[in-house]
Amino acid sequence: MTFSRADALNLAELLRTTAQAEILPRFRNLSTGAVRTKTSQLDLVTDADEAAERVMETELRRRYPGALILGEEGVSRDPRLLDGLAEADLAFILDPVDGTLNFASGLPLFGVIAAVVARGEVVCGVILDPISDDWAIAVRGEGAWIQRPDGGTRSLQVASPVPLAQMSGNVSWRYLPEKLRPMVTGRLPKVAMAADLRCSAHTYRLIAAGHLHFSFSSSVMPWDHAAGWLIHREAGGYTAHFDGSPYRPVNRSGGLISAPDRESWQAVRDALLASQD
Repeated sequence: MTFSRADALNLAELLRTTAQAEILPRFRNLSTGAVRTKTSQLDLVTDADEAAERVMETELRRRYPGALILGEEGVSRDPRLLDGLAEADLAFILDPVDGTLNFASGLPLFGVIAAVVARGEVVCGVILDPISDDWAIAVRGEGAWIQRPDGGTRSLQVASPVPLAQMSGNVSWRYLPEKLRPMVTGRLPKVAMAADLRCSAHTYRLIAAGHLHFSFSSSVMPWDHAAGWLIHREAGGYTAHFDGSPYRPVNRSGGLISAPDRESWQAVRDALLASQD
């Protein structure tokens, strides 16, 4: 199916109204018991995550009867929900609070993410920054842009390629196999700068806007990457799994590297991972 710019803006507004009602009032105001551990102390869920996901899921089911709705928290409870993504005529992938660790720490570096997938292909991506109150949006084949609530827009464009030693990026290595961790982290001095924002939403916004050259992620869960991948691609960027295979939201392993172009991707991949071949 097609998903138009008007559809994308309607989805973006849903993310914004949900954030204003369920997320921002809880920011730096989480009550006792409102933050809970899922798999580890680095993997949290809060009342804001769960409430926002319920609101968005309810509204999307009303607007799009029969669509598959995959929220991070719902899939956490029932991973089998992901099995329907490849064949669904229309699916919405939601990350109600991306960067929950930052959110729970009172750090204003989190986002709300929605991706639209048709028969396994990402056709729209929306990333809301609730603090700056704007969205990064992409519609497949129509480019990527920053949208403000007043209607103002700014096109997104990835950074120009530079040599490896001049590249800055975001490196999320916490889910790497243990044997790869010392190799990857020990090679980070080969680039100019490498940080971990602990937030896919802001990482993708930064690389799509040309403020970072690359991102390296050891996890490929679709709520973290589907929307950002499309935004980055529509802004001119290149993404592939560690083995060079193309990204698809149905993939659940393999790690991801995003860069301005294929040659930059290869340079980052070779620098950080070459010896595993």
